[in-house]
Amino acid sequence: MDKMFTNLQNLTPQKAKNLNPQVLAFVGDSVYTLFVRTMLAEKFDVKSGKLHNLANEYVKAGGQSDALTNILEVLLEDEMAIFKRARNYKTHSVAKNANVIDYKRATGFEAVVGYLYLIGNYNRLNEILNLCVKGDSHES
Repeated sequence: MDKMFTNLQNLTPQKAKNLNPQVLAFVGDSVYTLFVRTMLAEKFDVKSGKLHNLANEYVKAGGQSDALTNILEVLLEDEMAIFKRARNYKTHSVAKNANVIDYKRATGFEAVVGYLYLIGNYNRLNEILNLCVKGDSHES
């Protein structure tokens, strides 16, 4: 994956690790959403409303928690540390229609995605994102 926006500078891994976990998750949520929407647009020739509904199954907290299950065993030490830090971060809210466990796991997942994007490790990001949707059962 080439960098989407060439005028943005990659952060050093240390600077990215020092960001608030919620900031990493904020970026990661956007990156994952764009990945899912692109994948679905390429895979299905359906109306945008149907694509939106399909995308929601992936990007809601439960879908991200499921995606995490596909990658948890392959996370590297620094990625696992970011996941755990974000998952355990104190938050005062939970997304609607999500249980606390899925929400916290999804936040950790998003933080890893955000971290990989911000440091410019696009090969690893692609590897992780493709594992997230490998063998998915979403149909049109």
